[in-house]
Amino acid sequence: MIRKAFLILVFTIFFLFHLSLYAGQAKVYRVIDGDTVQALAGASKITIRLVGIDAPELGRGKRDPGQPFCRQSQKTLAALVLNQVVEIKSYGLDQYDRTLAEIFCKNKNINLEMIRSGMAEVYRGRQPKGLDIQSYRDLEQQAQAVKIGIWSLGSEYQSPKEWRKEKRAQ
Repeated sequence: MIRKAFLILVFTIFFLFHLSLYAGQAKVYRVIDGDTVQALAGASKITIRLVGIDAPELGRGKRDPGQPFCRQSQKTLAALVLNQVVEIKSYGLDQYDRTLAEIFCKNKNINLEMIRSGMAEVYRGRQPKGLDIQSYRDLEQQAQAVKIGIWSLGSEYQSPKEWRKEKRAQ
């Protein structure tokens, strides 16, 4: 009996670990914000946090509109991936058990497209091993130079990281 329970536990842990490091195809059925989607990988639902990017934060209710460009960022990501089959390159899990991944649709790296369009900045926290962050930084510099998207705000721009920090302090 104990052996059977142990085997079930080991299998469950292996299965969940395997899901967290998922690499393959999934169909995006929901865009939560400019850097997070939900997708179906077979019969499993996974939440994917686009690695290497940080998009403007959505507000929490009617009285909090969120950051400038938060809705545009969400809509841009939706236009790129909603109801599409995407390729997933996983980098593990974040602290909220979301799959950290680069996603590809129609041979485009969607994470980089969000940076290129000025709808997200390069994530300023710790980057996972193996991620080519320099290509993200290069595209961010190009978007800043032409003042596209979030970069059109100039000195009024506040990074999502700083915005979250301010909100926590309130």
